[in-house]
Amino acid sequence: MAWQINQAHILVVDDEWKMRNLLRIYLTREGFRVTEAKDGNDALEKMKKNTFDLVILDIMMPGMDGWELCTKIRQITMQMPILMLTARSETKEKVQGLNLGADDYLVKPFDPEELVARVRALLRRSRMSEIDTGHMIMTGELRIDPERREVWVHDQTIDLTKTEFDLLYLLAGHPGRVYSREMLLDHVGGKDYFGDLRTVDTHVKNIREKFRKAGLSENLIQTVWGIGYKFKEPDPRQ
Repeated sequence: MAWQINQAHILVVDDEWKMRNLLRIYLTREGFRVTEAKDGNDALEKMKKNTFDLVILDIMMPGMDGWELCTKIRQITMQMPILMLTARSETKEKVQGLNLGADDYLVKPFDPEELVARVRALLRRSRMSEIDTGHMIMTGELRIDPERREVWVHDQTIDLTKTEFDLLYLLAGHPGRVYSREMLLDHVGGKDYFGDLRTVDTHVKNIREKFRKAGLSENLIQTVWGIGYKFKEPDPRQ
């Protein structure tokens, strides 16, 4: 039987029992399997014993907060989608989570339908990236292997999250084509996703910073002011 989104196993991490219970009710009502963790250490222990398709984690937890846990999860896997919950709507908190490797964020209190829509969008994109590999892209110092989901600058591997990889592969696969932020957000979350356009800017910024640290000598993802982004067209003289 083919894998279905509703068969996904989700890890919910929150120090408040009421919030964990609320999330469990919303998600199990849609058919998802849910495992709860009361803090960061509990979550890491459960990840050693189980395979999860997605993690939902709260930022404000005692001891190991959501930011630290997000960092530790990304040290284990770059591929599993992470949805962060925050009680604040400040942009800097959202950006910090995305910079650490989260794929999306949701501000509490949230609408149950929005929660489920975002979970489904992340799972759908995660699944499609596993089965729709496409072709290798090589341009200058950069090599992108969709089958292995690996990105190389020179001989150095660049660790990208699923979201970062998918955005890069879309742009690099169509050099010179301009994509609006709305189009890229649709690619990130699907047509039913209604997230923040600034999410796209943060993911692009993260990709650029990882390239810079790897010594990439040119800015391959170019900003088209007032619209969005495009991948640099190859020089016809080369």
